[in-house]
Parts: sequence; structure tokens; C-alpha cells
Amino acid sequence: MAAATSDATFKKDVIESEIPVLVDFWAPWCGPCRMVGPIIDRIGEKMAGKVNVFTLNVDENPVISSRYGITGIPTVLIFRNGQVEREFVGVQPEQVYLNAIEA
Repeated sequence: MAAATSDATFKKDVIESEIPVLVDFWAPWCGPCRMVGPIIDRIGEKMAGKVNVFTLNVDENPVISSRYGITGIPTVLIFRNGQVEREFVGVQPEQVYLNAIEA
């Protein structure tokens, strides 16, 4: 299951994480985001302890969304050592995200 992060907690949750982090940038009105949500939750369950998985509502958290140039959603960013390592825009198969995390 994915946890929520926010403008206020992003630094602690993502940037300072010692393990890789997957962040799903989404909004409740976004149809494709609702398709990605269950995939992100499954990854959180499968990869527990190996990767932290968060969601970030772009409508409620404009600072972080703007900082990372999020213009299309869903966008999934994979962070390693506080830096963006991979970016995916749009709906991707679960295995695409898993492969990127394990790379």
C-alpha cells in the first residue's frame, strides 16, 4: 500500500530516504490516475522494505509538483539518493515500474 506524502513531508519521506522511493503524482479527477493507483499499491506491498512508495496529490501539493515540473498526470518518479532516477508519464504496466526500481 502506498502512503501519502505532501509539500510538508516530501523532504523527509523522499529526499532523505536511504532506500529507493517511488512517487505517484496524481489527482482524484484523473481517470488514468485511478488506473495507476492499484498498480502502485501492489508495488508497495511486493517491494516492502526495499522501496518506499508514496502518492502525492498535485492539486493539494503545488510546491513539489512545480519543483519537479509535473505537467501531465499520472507521473511516476523513482528517486535514489534524493535524485530523480527515472520518470514515467501516463499509465505503464506494473513490470515497467518494477524493472526500473530493480535496475
